[in-house]
Amino acid sequence: MQVILLERIEKLGQMGDVVTVKPGYARNFLLPQGKARRATKENLDRFEQQRTQLEAENLEHRGEAEKIGAKLKGLVVTLIRQAGESGQLYGSVNTHDLAAEITEAGYTVARNQISLDGVIKATGLHQVKVRLHPEVSVTITANVARSDTEAEAQARSGHLLSAQEQHAAEEAADAETEAVVARIEGEEAEQAGKDAEAEPSAEEADEGEADGDADAAKAGDDSDPEKSAHG
Repeated sequence: MQVILLERIEKLGQMGDVVTVKPGYARNFLLPQGKARRATKENLDRFEQQRTQLEAENLEHRGEAEKIGAKLKGLVVTLIRQAGESGQLYGSVNTHDLAAEITEAGYTVARNQISLDGVIKATGLHQVKVRLHPEVSVTITANVARSDTEAEAQARSGHLLSAQEQHAAEEAADAETEAVVARIEGEEAEQAGKDAEAEPSAEEADEGEADGDADAAKAGDDSDPEKSAHG
């Protein structure tokens, strides 16, 4: 089927080009999406009449996309997923997952704007192409990892971690956690020691009470006239 393109279509043609495509592709995508019209004489004449307006609108949309692209370029989105020791995911990361993460980062992107050769099936840093306009695309990075610690290590290293590097990253995180716990426990123990020094022991308390009772008894004897007389 021959159609006239109303915008640039990657690997197909530029705005105004008349191209031959498969009928299903035209009926299911190009025509309903308003990206092309059937290349009839009427539609060709209509396009020529609207060309200036269409080109102006395209230029405006492209400018807006370029502004967004300048902010979006270089974005890194992190996706934590379960995976085996080899990094193979128990599942996959698809365009829907990526669109959700990009939107969460503050940029409204539809899943059909994300270009993937196939779903992501392994941990690591993956380059992902986002089409903001037929003539404007940017590349972001999907950091797929099994934990936040692994994701941070991958981001620092700039590549997929080997099993040895993953183990080292996990050990470093565990050591850091243990150090924090040890510091807190040390501070608590030190405070408990200070509190113990500030309070008398049970024996000291008993001795103090005994001394107090003896003093009280002595004072009682001294104040009793009869006891004093017999004494």
